[in-house]
Amino acid sequence: MARMAKVVELPSISKLNKQQGKVTAQLIQTLREAVQQGDLKAGDPLPSSRELALSLSVSRGTIIEAYDQLLAEGVLEAHPRKGTFVAQSLITTPHQQQKDMINDAFKSNLTAAAQAYAEILKEFKPLPHLPFAVSVPTGRTQPNDVWRKFCNRYRARGEGLPSGYDDPQGVWSLRVAIADYVRRSRSVHCQPEQIVITNGIQQALYICSQILFEPKDQVWLEDPAYRGTSAILENAVQKIQIVRVPVDEEGLQVNTAINLAPHARAAFVTPSHQYPMGMPMSLSRRHTLLA
Repeated sequence: MARMAKVVELPSISKLNKQQGKVTAQLIQTLREAVQQGDLKAGDPLPSSRELALSLSVSRGTIIEAYDQLLAEGVLEAHPRKGTFVAQSLITTPHQQQKDMINDAFKSNLTAAAQAYAEILKEFKPLPHLPFAVSVPTGRTQPNDVWRKFCNRYRARGEGLPSGYDDPQGVWSLRVAIADYVRRSRSVHCQPEQIVITNGIQQALYICSQILFEPKDQVWLEDPAYRGTSAILENAVQKIQIVRVPVDEEGLQVNTAINLAPHARAAFVTPSHQYPMGMPMSLSRRHTLLA
């Protein structure tokens, strides 16, 4: 059986007025404008003449006549046994100057905070799924099949996923398991009530930057450091003072940090694998940092 193409939805088509002139002409104009404005893009599939006629409560001949006209104009193209599509040769995106005007008008209405976050977004680019790429695990450390089996087993035998809002700190059973794990593996003694589950390191750092600091607090940050961490600290609501501390083969130069800012309130470090240099922090440096 041939796979059916996904049919695009065009709200503007439903606004056709059968009382105002010929429906065929209205449909032609509506589809033509949808392509010109970018609502329909090159390669988008259109409903079959039978489906569109049924949805609009018009004759199939009306739809065929409109499609034939747009096919003749080169706006649409037909593929045997596949359907009717917006022509691949068309440039359906708005003119660049028009896009720039829209973007400028939008930016002028943004608050200072929103503009700051827009600048942060520019720093992040999709990572390639290649061997040794940052944050891309290997197949052996990403057991999708095993993880999927565990999830299915939990849903089948356990309470299942909550259908409403859960505890904002995270699922209780997960926090209990984490508290037990860090006690045995890291000698960290904490209660489930002290654990907060976040979407990842970025959200965790953001929350910390908003609630742990007062205005003008000093914070040590490795130099070089992960750009995401720098962006979050630079745009913290409390306007903290970032003290960039150089790293060497042993990691963060703690003594240098003490000389630069002896009363710093926090230190953001990557001791296991310094980012982006890759070396671990030496044991002596770790002891000095925690002293």
